Amino acid sequence: MSLSATFRATKIPRTAAPRKVCKVAPSTASASAASASGDPPSEAAAKKKKEAAAWCVYLIASSQVPRTYVGVTTDFPRRLRQHNGELKGGAKASSSGRPWNLACLVEGFVNRSEACEFESRWKNISKKMTRKRGEPGMNTVLQHREVALSRVKSFLDCSHLSIKWHSS
Repeated sequence: MSLSATFRATKIPRTAAPRKVCKVAPSTASASAASASGDPPSEAAAKKKKEAAAWCVYLIASSQVPRTYVGVTTDFPRRLRQHNGELKGGAKASSSGRPWNLACLVEGFVNRSEACEFESRWKNISKKMTRKRGEPGMNTVLQHREVALSRVKSFLDCSHLSIKWHSS
């Protein structure tokens, strides 16, 4: 491939190199963690469980405008501080409604995939549902999300989930 003097840079087609995946057997991981930290295997396993935080889906409500935001995280207090601008990393969509308050917390997801699917369904159903005409107040917006959540429960198995609504 020859380049002209005007255009020095072009994208060179690359062949996709296979990704290296490092898999460690569960028994090996706990044994190596135990030997590295000097703790017995049972304590190392307990530490590992603490590190693998549970996924949760949250609904936050703006205290300034009638808006809500649905998201997924493993550390809700940290995430709320990000949304409120106290820490870096909050979602751009939530920057205009600060400060935000917790409205609903759904806990007990097995993994990130399950939590993300739940979040996606909740957002999608909320978007597709018709809204009442008129002045949108915070109660109207929260009721809309609550009805959407009840529809999500009819589509997915939520028997193992803990759903807590918080009043502010």
